[in-house]
Amino acid sequence: MQTFLIRPDPDDARLSTVVTGIDHTGATVDTRVVTERALTLYLNSQEVVTMMTIGDHPDLLAVGYLKNQNMLKPDDVITGIDYDDDLDVVVVRTERATNYEEKLKKKVRTSGCAQGTIFGDVMDSFEDIKLSSDARLKTSWLYGLTKAINTAPSLYLTAGAIHGCVLCEEDRPLVYMEDVGRHNAVDKIAGYMAMNGVSPSNKIFYTTGRLTSEMVIKTVMMGIPILVSRSGFTAWGVELAKKAGLTLIGRARGKRFVALAGAERIDFDMDPESVGEEDKRHGRKGDAPNARAAEEAGA
Repeated sequence: MQTFLIRPDPDDARLSTVVTGIDHTGATVDTRVVTERALTLYLNSQEVVTMMTIGDHPDLLAVGYLKNQNMLKPDDVITGIDYDDDLDVVVVRTERATNYEEKLKKKVRTSGCAQGTIFGDVMDSFEDIKLSSDARLKTSWLYGLTKAINTAPSLYLTAGAIHGCVLCEEDRPLVYMEDVGRHNAVDKIAGYMAMNGVSPSNKIFYTTGRLTSEMVIKTVMMGIPILVSRSGFTAWGVELAKKAGLTLIGRARGKRFVALAGAERIDFDMDPESVGEEDKRHGRKGDAPNARAAEEAGA
C-alpha cells in the first residue's frame, strides 16, 4: 500500500507536551497532552477569524478555511502567504481586492468543537455543486483504509483529545491531518488540495468525528463525493448528504459500517466475514477498551 504523502508527526515537540498528575490510585503519572495555540487569520488587510489549533501547517489551514467559507473563489490568485510564528498570525494575500465586512457579520455557529462557523452564503454555493456520479467505493478499499488509518502513527494514539481527517484515493490514504477541532483538520486538507491542484472527483474523505451538517457541507464544498466516519450521524447531516448526492458512511469499525446516503456508489466486492473485528489495541495508549468509543461519542 502507498505510504502517506503527509501524516501527523507524533514526535514533533511543538504539538504536544508532558504534564504530571496523579492516576486513580493516587500514584504520580506523566501523560502527554496536545497543545493549543491561537492563530489569527487575515485575508489581505482584513482580520477574518482567530482559531484554536495545534499549530502545524498554518498555510494549509488558512487557505482551506478561506476556500471552505467561499472567501477564496476558484479563479482567485494567491500572491503570498505570510506566517509570523511569534505573533501567531497568518496572512493570505490575493491578486483580487477583497472586502468581506458584511459577510463576517453573518455567521452560523456549528456543532464543531472549538466553535466552528459557517457563513450564510456558503449554502448558496453548496446547492450548485455537482458531485461526480462516476466515483466508486469498493468495500475492500474501505476495509483497507480503516485499518491503515487506525494503525498509523498519530497524535491521537500518543495523546488523544484530537480529531483526524484523511484524504484517500481507492485503498490509499494520501493526506492525514489532525487538530483539536475537526473543522481545522478538514480545512488543512482543503488547503492542501487547493495548493497542489488535487482533483476531488475520485477521492474519499475519512474523518474520526461525527457526520454533522458541517462535515457534510465542507466535504461537498471540496467536491469530494464520498465521506466516511468511524462515528455516527446527525439527521441534518444525512438530509444534506442526500440533497447533495454525497455518499455518507458512518460507524465504520472493523467489518461493520452503515450507509445512509449515496449507497449506489458502493461495490460489495469483499465478504465482511473475512475481515474480522477491529483490534481494541488500536485505541489510544493507556486507554481502557471503551475509552476511544466514549471519547468519539462526545467528539
